[in-house]
Amino acid sequence: MKAKAELPDCPVATTVSLIGGKWKLLIIRNLSTRPWRFNELQRSLEGISQKVLTESLREMEADGIIYRKDYYTNPPKVEYGLTEVGDHLTGLLEEMAEFGKFYKALL
Repeated sequence: MKAKAELPDCPVATTVSLIGGKWKLLIIRNLSTRPWRFNELQRSLEGISQKVLTESLREMEADGIIYRKDYYTNPPKVEYGLTEVGDHLTGLLEEMAEFGKFYKALL
């Protein structure tokens, strides 16, 4: 996790620094339903590169939002899921989805 001194003073800016960008929110959306394997995530996120997905997962793991479970099998099996901290973001995603529906209804 980041040190408190590394985070912005504004709580909204802190949240944006942790989940900002197009892909992290969509990864969290998927992981909110169940643990996913890397290839499943990549297939479900049309247009994301392997490099960007790997970087995003590593950053979110370092921030304590997701966990990585390695089963140490051959072939390799690794799953990603939300931590307790990440679970707190599901309410935010639900609110964002509601706003998206509201906004689309205005059009």
